[in-house]
Amino acid sequence: MTAATIAPTVTSVRLPATGELALETHIVRSRVARIGLAVLRLATGFIFLWAFLDKTFGFGYSTLPAASWINGGHPSQGFLLHGVTGPLKPFFTAIASPTSDVLFMVGMLAIGLAVMLGIGLRISAVVGTVILLLMYLAEWSFGANAASTNPLVDYHIIYALALIVVALVSAGDTWGFGLAWKRLPLVQRLPWLV
Repeated sequence: MTAATIAPTVTSVRLPATGELALETHIVRSRVARIGLAVLRLATGFIFLWAFLDKTFGFGYSTLPAASWINGGHPSQGFLLHGVTGPLKPFFTAIASPTSDVLFMVGMLAIGLAVMLGIGLRISAVVGTVILLLMYLAEWSFGANAASTNPLVDYHIIYALALIVVALVSAGDTWGFGLAWKRLPLVQRLPWLV
């Protein structure tokens, strides 16, 4: 076996601001691991996309049809006004508005699509992590009466970590449009869009 068989040469995308940008094959050598990360990326992206779809159309999973966004429901306001627990409740109640509905829904759609497509993973990881941490704090899982079974690590934290991992390893290159995205002139000028 030659070195080229074990670790085939892969060209990288040239970014003026940072030199060469490592591709997923530079970071994760195992094809099976790259496929596993692609599946993690697709599943995580679908969590966000599904939240958008269910809250928009009311499929009955977490949002009933009568409470859907297209039927006049308020996707973030309902939770912010009635579902928040803990000492931060006054803060979350104060930000409940039609604007919070739009921002939340745009965030869910943009993060879901970007992560599933494998593009803009860095910004999706940052924005998604902020939204998830806010939701984590809104549900306040600290204390004996908390709904969570673990006061420190719940699904919000796991989802945020998944977003961060898929961004760090460029998981959009496998089964996604990450490579094509990195070649776009705009992305090469603004590497934070990777």
